[in-house]
Amino acid sequence: MNIPECPAPVAALLNRLPAYPGSLLLTGALNLGLAPQLPADVGERLLGKRMRIAVRDMRIEFDFTWNGRRFTPLARQSATDLTITATSPDFVKLGRRQEDPDTLFFSRRLSMEGDTELGLIVKNTLDALELPVLDLTRFKSTRGRHSPWQ
Repeated sequence: MNIPECPAPVAALLNRLPAYPGSLLLTGALNLGLAPQLPADVGERLLGKRMRIAVRDMRIEFDFTWNGRRFTPLARQSATDLTITATSPDFVKLGRRQEDPDTLFFSRRLSMEGDTELGLIVKNTLDALELPVLDLTRFKSTRGRHSPWQ
């Protein structure tokens, strides 16, 4: 499935929106999909770290941290411990396990800035978790079964 990048006029509009509501949505998703699977040693390493997801084509950034029990949103930070940047289609492909992070990294479609060791811990943890977190087919209605959203 080919996922298009965000059109420039839409990105310009998104760039004008406050970042905090988006960070709140992102951390909600992380808490549903990733937090229950996060190993204790990784949680200790993430504790209090300021992290950012930057979506290049949408020109938006989401700041968050791990408080020891869950991911929590942060207001825009002047500096972060780790920033992960890619386009929205590449983030979707990563979440669905349709692309390998190493492939995206070496083709310069994914970048990590800041604490390199923290970036490797995040990457290795995501590789080891039960994913894809973006498997939306589990919410699809099938014969005799209904989506939780219906």
